[in-house]
Amino acid sequence: MWNPQKYLTFSEQRDRPAHDLMSRVGAERARRVVDLGCGAGNLTSLLTDRWPDAEVEATDSSPEMVEAARTRGVPARLEDVRDWKPLPDTDVVLCNAVLQWVPEHVDLLRRWLSELPVGAWFALQVPGNFESPSYVTIRELLAEPRWRDRAGVLRTDSVLTPVGYADAFADLGVTVDAWETTYVHALQGPDPVLEWVTGTALRPVREALDDEEWEEFRAELASRLAKAYPQRPDGVTWFPFRRVFAVAHRV
Repeated sequence: MWNPQKYLTFSEQRDRPAHDLMSRVGAERARRVVDLGCGAGNLTSLLTDRWPDAEVEATDSSPEMVEAARTRGVPARLEDVRDWKPLPDTDVVLCNAVLQWVPEHVDLLRRWLSELPVGAWFALQVPGNFESPSYVTIRELLAEPRWRDRAGVLRTDSVLTPVGYADAFADLGVTVDAWETTYVHALQGPDPVLEWVTGTALRPVREALDDEEWEEFRAELASRLAKAYPQRPDGVTWFPFRRVFAVAHRV
């Protein structure tokens, strides 16, 4: 279960990659724009503001996120990303921080790109932080005897390098702009990295634990993350976060 309020706690930092991603989309006009995996709908405005005359399509697999998006006026519908198919007038697709949850997403991307009309743009961003101290620490804790039977709930790493995405799309009749960026976020407050991962990476872990187990797990993880990401005397915690981007233009 996704918690929109928890996810949006760090919306300024989480949203920045989407702004950087969309700056590389060169479409001057669009008939239909799609926010694929729209979450709480806070980024759909990147599409509606830039192409105000376009038909808007927004989907997400989380009922909680769809409800939150609708409260923002986004016409979101409940749909698994695996079931989405581009309509013939789809000109721009934004898929931000979604496909890391779908191990077979490269096959989906190849199918989608082959089905998009000539001139369409597909922009994706995925976190490339599976080897970061935060994820390593979570995996180490889940591997310990107390939690070992829950270790399988953590997502596997299916994210490619920029070269990997460029190569996967090379024979599909598209031009590809692929890159990576490591953002160094200045987080504030107590246990900020724990709060960050609680809204994303730890979601399946939370679902696998009861309330008492969850509080015990969080307490153990908090102390380890505090060592991995020490807080400065001024209260700032530096949190490096790698992101992988690819923008495909069907020509």
